[in-house]
Amino acid sequence: MQTTFRSVFISDVHLGTKSCQAIHLLDFLQTIKTDTLYLVGDIIDLQEMRHKAYFVDAHHRIVEHILKMAKCGTKVIYIPGNHDAFFRQFAGQTLSGIEIKLNARHKTANGRTFHVSHGDEFDQMVKISPLMLAIGDKAHGLMLSLNQWINGVRRFIGLPYWSLAGYLKSHISKAKEFIDRFETAAIKSAKNQKVDGYICGHIHFASFQQKDNILYCNDGDWVEHCTALTESARGEMSLIHWSENPRVLATEPKEENWGLSPQPARS
Repeated sequence: MQTTFRSVFISDVHLGTKSCQAIHLLDFLQTIKTDTLYLVGDIIDLQEMRHKAYFVDAHHRIVEHILKMAKCGTKVIYIPGNHDAFFRQFAGQTLSGIEIKLNARHKTANGRTFHVSHGDEFDQMVKISPLMLAIGDKAHGLMLSLNQWINGVRRFIGLPYWSLAGYLKSHISKAKEFIDRFETAAIKSAKNQKVDGYICGHIHFASFQQKDNILYCNDGDWVEHCTALTESARGEMSLIHWSENPRVLATEPKEENWGLSPQPARS
């Protein structure tokens, strides 16, 4: 599997919580080489850490490794999300070699322009269903706890990582409706900004979608799915899953197929 990229996008890591799949992320960061690393929000969960912090050694090592990447020549851009919004006040500054921005414009090797943001700005545009509100609160915490327990059992019997949350989001109609509305809002925003695509995170669901010649890319998360969005030296986008069995989940639809509706990547 390719491990050298022109750019890599990760979000929704939620360092400081038990849900963070820190071991898999650390392995990913130590394995890859990239010219640019985008941290697309909710990297450190300052919101959750106000109640209870869980910042173990693997979490510290992730921070140290990202700082090392920045020091050794990787361009690191940090776009804070809603869980690490505290860092938005430092937008425009460079801290320890890491550029902090509210959003960014990314130019691919093949000349396309993508707007990059966390995605929480669409929360006011997209009506959240009662189900998604529940998933976002106590039910979500329960789901993540079950996810940890299930994968502990799977590791014990020699099975690879599997996402309970990904399964539920793919099979519950209300969750799918919310995701569809979120994707539509991002595509509309990209169209209004006259860019070729939109890259974001926030909803913990990695996928590619196209409409009206706009490519929507969601890089997923590192609490439920362990996914990243990557750009090759030729400017081609891919979604990868990284755990015991790293694999490519999906590649961006070919231009001649734009206008169709490719299936979202699932892990």
